[in-house]
Amino acid sequence: VQLVESGGNVVQAGGSLRLSCAASGITFDDYTIGWYRRAPGKDPEGVSCMSSSDGSTYYADSVKGRFTLSSDNAKNTLFLQMNNLKPEDTAVYYCAVDRDFRGSDYLAAIWEYDYWGQGTQVTVSS
Repeated sequence: VQLVESGGNVVQAGGSLRLSCAASGITFDDYTIGWYRRAPGKDPEGVSCMSSSDGSTYYADSVKGRFTLSSDNAKNTLFLQMNNLKPEDTAVYYCAVDRDFRGSDYLAAIWEYDYWGQGTQVTVSS
């Protein structure tokens, strides 16, 4: 499995970014794919995820109402639309796939993910 993130940038508070995760090599049917982030000096945080079986999405409380997860199945790409960005959203954002955890359990199981990408940096200036 290969996950390649892109779309990170420097943006002012209140601005928007869209992150992309191009996935390849996924040969199993039932899994969860999503994003987690890691900021300097902070514990990593599960941000959002989507179930491959029914497309259901889950969000961390810190991003609900601001971030939206979507996918282009034809292109095997996951998108994270981030609006009304805040300085506390500054982090490296990673795309990750797991075969065991679902929904809110996935967001909490950061250290258990099966596959993850190299990350993309998001910096929000105040």
